[in-house]
Amino acid sequence: MYSFHFEEGPPVRRGWGGRVYTVSELNREVRELLESALAYLWVEGEVSNLKLHSSGHLYFTLKDEGAEIDAALFGAESRGLAFLPENGQKVLAFGRVTIFERRGRYQLVIRELRPAGIGRLQLEFERLKEHLRAEGLFDEARKRPLPPFPELIGIVTSPEGAAIRDICSIIARRYPLVELLLFPARVQGEGAAAEIARAIAAANEYRRDGRGLDVLIVGRGGGSLEDLWAFNEEIVARAIYGSKVPVVSAVGHEIDFTIADFVADVRAPTPSAAAELVVPDRAEIIARIRERLGKLINAEQSLLQQQEARLESILRSYAFRLTGKRLEEELQALDELGERLGRAIARHLQRCEEQLQSLLGRLEVANPLAVLARGYAIAIDLRSGRVMKAAAEAAVGDRLKVRLHRGELLCRVEEVG
Repeated sequence: MYSFHFEEGPPVRRGWGGRVYTVSELNREVRELLESALAYLWVEGEVSNLKLHSSGHLYFTLKDEGAEIDAALFGAESRGLAFLPENGQKVLAFGRVTIFERRGRYQLVIRELRPAGIGRLQLEFERLKEHLRAEGLFDEARKRPLPPFPELIGIVTSPEGAAIRDICSIIARRYPLVELLLFPARVQGEGAAAEIARAIAAANEYRRDGRGLDVLIVGRGGGSLEDLWAFNEEIVARAIYGSKVPVVSAVGHEIDFTIADFVADVRAPTPSAAAELVVPDRAEIIARIRERLGKLINAEQSLLQQQEARLESILRSYAFRLTGKRLEEELQALDELGERLGRAIARHLQRCEEQLQSLLGRLEVANPLAVLARGYAIAIDLRSGRVMKAAAEAAVGDRLKVRLHRGELLCRVEEVG
């Protein structure tokens, strides 16, 4: 005969308030806690286990070196994607953390998906742009006009890039009376932003005969978003904002926009366009001088004609006929006055013409092409882009570009004397 003895087990531990949760209730409450505690956020990770459902929904795992999370991108958002993610691709996902209640699985429901790298840089660009805009760094009211006739122009760029050559060439052609000062800095890569900021500070400290620069060009040629990123750094933006010299931002191509463009006093779409913005065109100056000189001559002739008309009116008057002798004397005096006026006008016109010829002569002397016209040439090292000033700077085998008054020659050094 067997006997059985049942011992009473430990009492059931109930939750706060004595409540026992069902699985569904637990998952629902955990979901509500997660969604209320974590707002929408950005997550970076690598796509794996990608599945495209017939409904158009995308399901995949988002992972990094240490963890992973299930992710879902539903039809409405997936149809608006500019790209189709692939396994192994790094992405930036914007969404909310939740729980799929039926399975009790923690997941990220995605609203927006971007490729990592450029996507992350674009986010940083927008974040800094809004931050600086809120501080007032982009306010139009603080931006200064460019001087119409600058004498000293500073340039912050790489001494080895195409931007400096384009700027120098255009300014030499348009307005050779100006002097250019290069403040060299790297324009891409790690540490480039700090170098650009230091170069801007150095340009602001520059003084010659008690005066500083008239305008400062800051820029570089085109490139990718990563190449131009130094001009999106906060340190560069604040250096431009703090500049006492008006700044022209000339970064990349016409379609490229950087934080530096928004802070600068003037934005030029390219370095070449910046060169055209900061100096006048000497041809236009000469045309304006000729136009004003013509107006002055016309005014002098008009005045002379008025005096002649007045004189003729007096000669035909009744009073003149009654007092002919006296008026004859006055007429003679008027003739003398007319001659004096004519000589004065001739002298004035001569001085104006001499001033014009002097200005034209100064412009012609400053024109580098005038020197070439006298038989001189400019030799440029094709490898470095430097202008050769001594034969010792060249080596046998070096390739040179020789600029003549008309045309160019490509040469190779056979012997150095």
